[in-house]
Amino acid sequence: MALDLKILGCHGGETPRHRTSSFLLNDTLAIDAGAITSSLSLDEQRRIEAVVVSHAHMDHVRDLATIADNRCQQGAPPLEIIGTPATLAALKTHFFNDLLWPDFSQIETPGGKTIAYREVLPEQTIEVAGLKVKPVLVDHTIETAGFLVDDGTRSIAYSGDTGPTERFWELLAERENLAALLMEVSFPNEYAELARISGHHTPETLGVELKKFGGRELPILLYHIKPVFHAKVERELAKLERHDLTILDLGDQFTF
Repeated sequence: MALDLKILGCHGGETPRHRTSSFLLNDTLAIDAGAITSSLSLDEQRRIEAVVVSHAHMDHVRDLATIADNRCQQGAPPLEIIGTPATLAALKTHFFNDLLWPDFSQIETPGGKTIAYREVLPEQTIEVAGLKVKPVLVDHTIETAGFLVDDGTRSIAYSGDTGPTERFWELLAERENLAALLMEVSFPNEYAELARISGHHTPETLGVELKKFGGRELPILLYHIKPVFHAKVERELAKLERHDLTILDLGDQFTF
């Protein structure tokens, strides 16, 4: 079994050429929902079994609204929305609340309720869409989880939105089968204070964090660069002189 990764959205903002965070594994498990419906056909949306949500900020959850609406019209099976207790509580209170958007957890289709919430505690491993998923808390402005996703042979890690953190790297060190790391970086170095208070990385702080990874060599796939600063961040990343860094773009695909 392989892990197939599709990049639906990988930027820290939106323009006609930039979409916010959203990734698809094996066509059935989405990680974050910043660009699910803007990137996938109706048939592709229907094939998704679950979305694991790192945190409740809009650029990571926005397309939960439109995929729920589309699947409701399709009579699709319930879409699992998986997150930590704080993340799911925010979605129930502020998103699917019958004010900002209909509460699709209460709307029946021929396949059942349109969405179904599934709570997962930090560092608890669950099985979903044929994969094992473990969230680990990282350091952002609200409760946020990175994820370790394992198919039984190999695993990938997703940092979520984070600045400098510790437990994430400790768990990565235990993963002998780790095949790739999706890692955020957002602002250029001159915006270090903004990055600090907003819980994000600059190339400089990313370089320090990657030293916690030791000498392991595997693809490090970078996402969440702010469109306004893309060229500057790219130049600063090049100065890290690491051959294992890849800046993601829309439509990229990988098999691990």
